[in-house]
Amino acid sequence: MRVLGIETSCDETGIAIFDDQHGILSHQLYSQVKLHADYGGVVPELASRDHVRKTIPLIQAALKDAGLDKDDIDGIAYTAGPGLVGALLVGATIGRSLAMAWGKPAVAVHHMEGHLLAPMLEENAPAFPFVALLVSGGHSMLVRVDGIGRYQVLGESIDDAAGEAFDKTAKLMGLDYPGGPLLSRLAEQGTPGRFIFPRPMTDRPGLDMSFSGLKTFAANTIAAEGSDEQTRADIAHAFQAAVVDTLAIKCRRALKETGLKRLVVAGGVSANRYLRAQLAEMMQDLGGEVFYPRTEYCTDNGAMIAYAGMQRLKAGVFEPLEVKAVPRWPLDTLDPA
Repeated sequence: MRVLGIETSCDETGIAIFDDQHGILSHQLYSQVKLHADYGGVVPELASRDHVRKTIPLIQAALKDAGLDKDDIDGIAYTAGPGLVGALLVGATIGRSLAMAWGKPAVAVHHMEGHLLAPMLEENAPAFPFVALLVSGGHSMLVRVDGIGRYQVLGESIDDAAGEAFDKTAKLMGLDYPGGPLLSRLAEQGTPGRFIFPRPMTDRPGLDMSFSGLKTFAANTIAAEGSDEQTRADIAHAFQAAVVDTLAIKCRRALKETGLKRLVVAGGVSANRYLRAQLAEMMQDLGGEVFYPRTEYCTDNGAMIAYAGMQRLKAGVFEPLEVKAVPRWPLDTLDPA
């Protein structure tokens, strides 16, 4: 079976073709970073318009790259939520319309299920069950995963997601958009221990998280200490250490509560090298194993949508002619596959 995956939930247009025998046959990705840079964040209307311009050409490029035509595609998967509703509607409308025109089944994919399953694209794929830490610009959550669609949300951020906090703090430091990766690189030059940031919600039971206060703490520290290059690096180091320590503490708790030894980490923040190093050390201490997608599949992409769609189509799930986008869509409401 070959599935065409379409991802348009925010500011990246991702198209991929997944073959259940040969894996990814083509992977196309267009980032809107330059488009939104002047505004310091994603402008939903501009994002939607750019998806309109890029989606069809990228689909054509993916088919050409894979040496396929429409008759070689067995199904179409598209991100239906969560995300920016206008952006979602572009991918959903194109995906559902192509499926109808080509006489193929279509399936709506949950964006976070795509991220959660992205490590399955690797040779060393995790076996069920496992705990998943999903960390991105829009979401931070811990999920117990017993199978496709068998998800129990254990905890999530009650305010800013981890990636959102990275970007906002980077903006306070005067870094360009998107600032999260730039803040991480700046943190590598920081002096450990000069500043100590709080580890929010780790002094109480539970697996929920909060990161907005760290942004405020960073703003106050910048105001009090100044913003010369070394001070900014030291603040970046302290901020990153606080976020990563908080995530690691919550992961350790989740693994202890569930009794599981496998941890999956996915989403844009999962590419953070400091996070990977800390979690690898933690899992070695626990006698467990941690799994990630490769870097190109950490951020939004069509490959994860094609793979997730493949699993849904094989289970007999497909969409009627109605085109629907779900900007807010709880992960644990999905049906098992």
